[in-house]
Amino acid sequence: MALVKFNGNYPAYRNLVDEFLHDFPVSWGKDSNGGNYGFPPVNIHETAEAYHLELSAPGRSKEDFTLSVDNNLLTVGFEKKEEAKKEDYKTIRKEFSFKSFKRSFNLDEKIDAAGIQAKYENGVLKLLLPKKEEVKESARQINIQ
Repeated sequence: MALVKFNGNYPAYRNLVDEFLHDFPVSWGKDSNGGNYGFPPVNIHETAEAYHLELSAPGRSKEDFTLSVDNNLLTVGFEKKEEAKKEDYKTIRKEFSFKSFKRSFNLDEKIDAAGIQAKYENGVLKLLLPKKEEVKESARQINIQ
């Protein structure tokens, strides 16, 4: 057993508080895997033709997701479905957690909302947000009067 001597006004519980708040505010609002509580992490990439949005959501099925676009707001949601309890076995420990979430993204005028495509593979929901064809003005002659 180690004895520690504190000089000055340093309460004995200070180490516990320091340990608890060690990463504060860095860890505030994040789970133990670094993701935001309730929101799966998202990657957004841009190419010349489209934006690519990848949402990490392993262990779900594509039927559980809802996608909608309303007033240039893309909303991705997942609703947790109640699991049927099996009475032939008892769960000793349950660490898998599938929480419902809803996450929205503003779409700018460059995105063709009607052309958005989505697929779910290997635990990642992938959305393709194509860019609109730019309206190019054709060359024209200007008459001098």
